[in-house]
Amino acid sequence: MAQIELTGLAKAFKTGPVFSDLSLVAETGEIVVVFGPSGAGKTVLLRLVAGVAEPDAGAVRLDGRDVTDAPPETRGVGMAFQNFALFPHMSAYDNIASALTAGRCSPEAIKGRVEAVAKLLKIGHVLQHQPRELSNGQKQRTALARALAAEPKVLLLDDPLRNVDAKLRYEMRLELPSLLKASGSTVLYVTQDYKEAMALGDRIAVLLDGGLAQVATPAQIYREPASLGVARLFGDPTINLVPVSPQASPAGPRIELGGKVLHLPASYAHAAGTDCVLGLRPEAILAADRPEPESFPVEVVAVTPLNEKTVLLLRTDDGRELLASEAGNEEAPRRHGPAHARFDAAAILLFEAAGGRRIAPRAA
Repeated sequence: MAQIELTGLAKAFKTGPVFSDLSLVAETGEIVVVFGPSGAGKTVLLRLVAGVAEPDAGAVRLDGRDVTDAPPETRGVGMAFQNFALFPHMSAYDNIASALTAGRCSPEAIKGRVEAVAKLLKIGHVLQHQPRELSNGQKQRTALARALAAEPKVLLLDDPLRNVDAKLRYEMRLELPSLLKASGSTVLYVTQDYKEAMALGDRIAVLLDGGLAQVATPAQIYREPASLGVARLFGDPTINLVPVSPQASPAGPRIELGGKVLHLPASYAHAAGTDCVLGLRPEAILAADRPEPESFPVEVVAVTPLNEKTVLLLRTDDGRELLASEAGNEEAPRRHGPAHARFDAAAILLFEAAGGRRIAPRAA
C-alpha cells in the first residue's frame, strides 16, 4: 500500500492557480524529491499534505486513509521548514523533544530518543544551547531532529539545506539518504537545487508550469527528460539546444550543424521532416585538434578549469555557441583557436520544436 497518495489536487490563490489535477504516489520508505523552480508550488504541496492548507479539489491519502479534511495533528506527519521554525525560548533538547512531550511519552523514552537522534545528526554537544546560540547548520539539524524524533510515518522536508553553508550542504547530501532510510519514514523532500534532488531522491517529481512534468528516477530524468522544460533544469553547465530539421537519407537521418551535414542514429528516422531541437549535454560534446568522422569545425573561445572538469566554450562556423565539458583540473591547458567537435550519438536528445516533448528513439 502506498504511504502517500495524492489524487487530482488543485490549489489556487488570488494571484492565480498554483497547480491543478496533480497526482503523486510515494511508496512506504521511499524518498520522493519534489523539485522545481522558485514559485512552482513545492511548499504549497507540502502544506496540503501536512494539513495546514486545504486543497480546492482532490484528495490526500496517508497510509490508505483519506485525510483530506483531517486536522494536522491527526495525520502522523513530521515536517521541517527551511526557516527552521524553532521555539526561541526552548533549548535544542526541548525543541527536539516537543513532539514527544505533546505525545505524553515518558521522560526516559524522550531522553533516549532525543539523544539517539542528536547523535545521528552530530548535535549532541549543543542540546542545552538556545537557538540564538546555534549556527545555521546546527539550527537546521535541530529542526530535522525534531521532525525525526517522533518517528513519523510521513516526513515532509521543505528545502531544509537552503540556509546552510556550502560545506555542510555537501556533507548533508552524503549523509541524509542513509539517515532518512534508517528512519523508515516515507519522505517528500522539496528543493530547487537539482544536485540535491539527484543525490537524495529515489524518484524525482518535477513540478513545472502548474503540474508534474515528469516523475522518474534521477537517472531517467537526466538521460530521458520528458520535455525541453525538464531538460533545461538539470545539468551544469546547462544543456545545449540546437534547432534542427532532420532529413531522411540512405545513410539514415541527417542534420546540418556548423555548416556540416551530420548523421543521427537510425533510431531517429521517424523524426525526419519534423522541426526539432537537438539536445546535447556538454559532456556529450567531444573536442579534438584534428577532424574525425562526423565532426564539425569550431573555434575554442574560452576554457574554464573547474577542478573535476574543464568547460569549453565553442563557436561553430555559423556563429552558434556550444558548451562542452571534459575531465580536467586546474592545470588543464587554456587552449584557444581552431578545433573540431563531434557529439556522442548515443547520448543525444531530440525534442519537438512545437511543444517541447521529447522524441524517443525507436528500434531500427
